[in-house]
Amino acid sequence: MNQIVKIPQAKNEPVKSYAPGDTETLNLKSKLQEMKNTTIDIPMYIGSKEIFTEEKISMHPPHEINHTLGTFNKGNASHVEAAISAALEAKESWAKMPWESRAAIFLRAADLLAGPYRDRMNAATMLAQSKNAMQAEIDAACEMIDFFKFNVQYMSEIYAQQPPENSPGVWNQLEYRPLEGFVFALSPFNFTSIAANLCSAPAMMGNTVVWKPAETQIYSAQVIMELYKEAGLPDGVINLVYVDGPTTGDVIFNHRDFAGIHFTGSTGVFRHIWKTIGNNIDKYRSYPRIVGETGGKDFVMVHASADINQVNTALVRGSFEFQGQKCSAASRAYIPQSMWTKLKPILVETTNSLKMGTTEDFSNFINAVIDQKSFDKISSYIDRVNESSEAEVIAGGSYDDSDGYFIRPTIIETTNPAYATMCDELFGPVLSIYVYPDDEYEKTLRLVDNTSEYALTGAIYAKGREHINTALDILRNSAGNFYINDKPTGAVVGQQPFGGARGSGTNDKAGAPINLMRWTSMRTIKETFVSPLSYEYPFHS
Repeated sequence: MNQIVKIPQAKNEPVKSYAPGDTETLNLKSKLQEMKNTTIDIPMYIGSKEIFTEEKISMHPPHEINHTLGTFNKGNASHVEAAISAALEAKESWAKMPWESRAAIFLRAADLLAGPYRDRMNAATMLAQSKNAMQAEIDAACEMIDFFKFNVQYMSEIYAQQPPENSPGVWNQLEYRPLEGFVFALSPFNFTSIAANLCSAPAMMGNTVVWKPAETQIYSAQVIMELYKEAGLPDGVINLVYVDGPTTGDVIFNHRDFAGIHFTGSTGVFRHIWKTIGNNIDKYRSYPRIVGETGGKDFVMVHASADINQVNTALVRGSFEFQGQKCSAASRAYIPQSMWTKLKPILVETTNSLKMGTTEDFSNFINAVIDQKSFDKISSYIDRVNESSEAEVIAGGSYDDSDGYFIRPTIIETTNPAYATMCDELFGPVLSIYVYPDDEYEKTLRLVDNTSEYALTGAIYAKGREHINTALDILRNSAGNFYINDKPTGAVVGQQPFGGARGSGTNDKAGAPINLMRWTSMRTIKETFVSPLSYEYPFHS
């Protein structure tokens, strides 16, 4: 085929509301019950094979731990090695496939997800990750669709970037090659769309991938793999394995053809991975690309001029949506003394009114945290507050894991801006508040900047532009995604590329062209149409 392809213009997927009684609500509820009542056994996907093992690990909804959704098949080092072999075997044909054919696969995946796969992807996320309908919709449906469509657009824009000038008799080109080797995608539990993007972004640029998801996200990861298969993704391009982290890392990071890692997870794990890669650098064919989005201790800074009701809404939504299990969730807030006396009772009342329960009841705002480990960590911090003279629980503070991993949305007020819950990443429904003197606005901004090792998201609430500009300046390096008079969550692909620096990652901005560029290795091609016949130059005459 001979054509210069123009791909469809990417547009953000509209978010369905799931209002009571709507057809979309009834359909999703029906799919929820269908999937909940069907026990499945999930294989690994390596090359063209579905791999079942003797080690079956059961899966349970975090909000209903006595119910079994099914099992997944846990693998070992041999399965990681097989996945690498399958990725390398598929690489040549996938890399040579015309880019518009790769684009078509992911554009088809987007439309399949927008249509026949939407309820299933959302229901899987609601069941296994305990997201309510709206949180599942904006993640597992809309954001994943946006990643596919916008990344295809970015891919076409990257390939179109060519040298602007050609000398007489010379044609200059830039070729965007996939990396030499395979890419490892290591994805978290909290966003189904992130899991899909971590493996699909490198694949879109011609790479082949070994993908290891968090065990608590395997239930929806399988739906992603089935979506890829129906969209026409060739076998071996993305290989899905369920092997423990140390075993997987030992195989991956010692392999000569390891070309890069696309990671979202904890700062500690990412730093360990980076050290391991550094120690093994002599083993690799090329210097591996290391792309990671890690932890956050995200802030809301409030000036005395801000609107109290806007601040209240931002703190509740920003801190407690999806139980605070977003990398971007607001977990520390700085409130001026003059506002706090009025804001405190409103915030406490709103927080205590949030309804909590299973995802099947669409009226619940709060569901369960992901697992026992998370539950134990968060509850231990709440216990420490109850014994502290520097902090007190002013809303929530209760927890119960008898039926599911439920923790009431909790607000902690502290007199110590360096108290543990102001500094440590808890990854749960806990907001810590420090009240500062109104005349110490700039001093408190510097406190915000220096309190945390992270720099992912943050927000400023103020009316005066001079106050906003002061915050923008002092907090320049405090957040990769900065929000003015809005909560620090909810980045949209194509609108707010996402990522942070410092202890929060490499800031390679998911949902932007820069991320896709990380999965290419450019080759400059200079073609001379009439080559010279003599070594001599004019000055030799």
